[in-house]
Amino acid sequence: MANQPTHSTSPLFLYFLSILNHKQYHNGPHPRTDRPIGVIGAGILGRRIGCTFVAAGYHVNIQDPSQESLQETKKYITAHKEEFSLMPRVSKDKEEVMAGGGMGQGRETETSITKMDLEMYTQAPFGNYKTFTEVEPAVANAWLIIEAVPERLELKIDTLAELDAKAPPDCILGSNSSSIKSSLMIAKVSPERRKRVLNTHFTMPPAIRTVELMTDGETDTVIFSYLEDVLGECGLLPVTARRESTGFVFNRLWAAVKREILHILSDGVSDPSEIDLLWEHMFKNGPLPCQLMDQVGLDTVALVEETYIRERGLDGQATVGWLRKEYIEQGRLGKKSKLGGLYPPLVRSATAEATPINPHTSAKDIYLLDVGLGSNARDVSQVHSNGKVLRWNLVTQKLSPVVVGQNMPDGIDVSLTEQRIFWTNMGRSVAAYDGSVWSANMDGSDVKCLVPRGKVRTPKQIAADEQRYQLYFADREGTSLHRCGYDGSHHEIIVQRYTTPGSSLLDQMREWCVGIALDSERRVMYWTQKGPSKAGCGRIFCAGMDIPEGETAENRSDITLLFDNLPEPIDIEIDSELQTLYWTDRGEHPMGCTLCRAYVGGETVNMQKIILARHFHEPIGLYSVSMDDGDKTELVRNEGCFTGITLV
Repeated sequence: MANQPTHSTSPLFLYFLSILNHKQYHNGPHPRTDRPIGVIGAGILGRRIGCTFVAAGYHVNIQDPSQESLQETKKYITAHKEEFSLMPRVSKDKEEVMAGGGMGQGRETETSITKMDLEMYTQAPFGNYKTFTEVEPAVANAWLIIEAVPERLELKIDTLAELDAKAPPDCILGSNSSSIKSSLMIAKVSPERRKRVLNTHFTMPPAIRTVELMTDGETDTVIFSYLEDVLGECGLLPVTARRESTGFVFNRLWAAVKREILHILSDGVSDPSEIDLLWEHMFKNGPLPCQLMDQVGLDTVALVEETYIRERGLDGQATVGWLRKEYIEQGRLGKKSKLGGLYPPLVRSATAEATPINPHTSAKDIYLLDVGLGSNARDVSQVHSNGKVLRWNLVTQKLSPVVVGQNMPDGIDVSLTEQRIFWTNMGRSVAAYDGSVWSANMDGSDVKCLVPRGKVRTPKQIAADEQRYQLYFADREGTSLHRCGYDGSHHEIIVQRYTTPGSSLLDQMREWCVGIALDSERRVMYWTQKGPSKAGCGRIFCAGMDIPEGETAENRSDITLLFDNLPEPIDIEIDSELQTLYWTDRGEHPMGCTLCRAYVGGETVNMQKIILARHFHEPIGLYSVSMDDGDKTELVRNEGCFTGITLV
């Protein structure tokens, strides 16, 4: 024993081992739950950072001196954690190779990003979260703390000093500053702690998933690969700057864009809506710059820009000076302000004819869905997060994303009274109850999960009842029709179709409910049962929108068969005023791939189906069809795979 070599156990080496052991034990969908993550600051980004970790299964402590901010954070996480959980998780496969004879001589092999782990993406449970007004209890046992306090250097310095004094010695401290180097914040941080301090800038999850990491000049390099793993498993896209840089990588580009926009506005050359229209047309995707500044907050924009002005000796009179005078000093701070910001405040109008916020979107819009199965899904493993809610403007003929990252969306409808979009996500597996129902504002903000996974199998078309603020939707593999409130409350099954135990798949498919339409005035609903593919066994039924008294969803007696032996009826709509039913039929040509209509206001025996237009394609593009002569015009066809549609 006396001749056995000894090995150094320096603090750095012990820390390296603890990270490796943690990574091996918590690899995959098993986040660290023995100690919490701390988030300091419950503002716009702080609550999103907290929600990101909660949705990935981590326990989070959120601190802010404002009870109001903490209450808003609670509401935000409750409403949005389902949305955050749908961010595609990216894991890193890592193999530790110990070279040489001693443990201290180990080295790490090259790390490569693998395809999205779909099992992890669908099965990770939610973590818990707590809120605190005091710092010490929020950070007492944390292993990672992200500060998200306002962008002022003095405040950042004092915050990191307090965290250094109150957090555990092995805790990692990250700053969410978007422009200030962490090396400037550690003036009051102990030398040993500086090895565990870095910039961790979250952009704007879940819409923008990037996180930029950067050293404080002394940060232990092991931390970066470890946090890249953790953040990737949370559904984020981490990037590490190769050296210290004010503004990291993207924010340096973004700063130049913002400065030039402010020059354009202060010179009176254009207005925010025109700038965003040009940007949208040129770059096709992503957030619009003026809207993004409003979302971040114009006061925050000013603080960030002043950092660049001081460091680079820029003249900020025509940019930040103008912004403060024309907007900030008048209380126009952006979306968080009742007075609005670069854009006027959001007006919740009762009708589509109300004055729009953006004059360039004054025409009616078409909302539709891209299910995510088209050739634009370059990585097949990511089709379950490639779905989108889209908006097509009838004037500009521009197709733009409203909500992205959806799990196989299928049905969509809107409420003009509530100014909300509603849609269904079919989920990953038709054999599991992993479908869901969602809603958002018309601009894609405030996304909420109304019916979570576990309640419905494969939700398809959805219809809104504006009179009673209720949603009706079909569940295909669940062979049922469902109803819930606009807020997801009072979810119930109102029609349940059953198949005989042991029946064939073809027989089961005859009961698959797909499309649904409402005649709210007469309290009648119509739905399609598609039948097997191209089998000519499709049917259309109708029944009351409410279950008859004393009956159940399984035995209700008011169900009437309207049409039988249809090619393969899918989506359905009703013109209540004209008592005319419209539906799409898939199936074989010439009777399939058609748009049909029938008058349903008379006796059932006299109902006749009329083919209004035919020879559509699968997947179908976006068409307009004349109701008079059936003349059809293809409006949009691209790499997407379009499904539900609604006009506002």
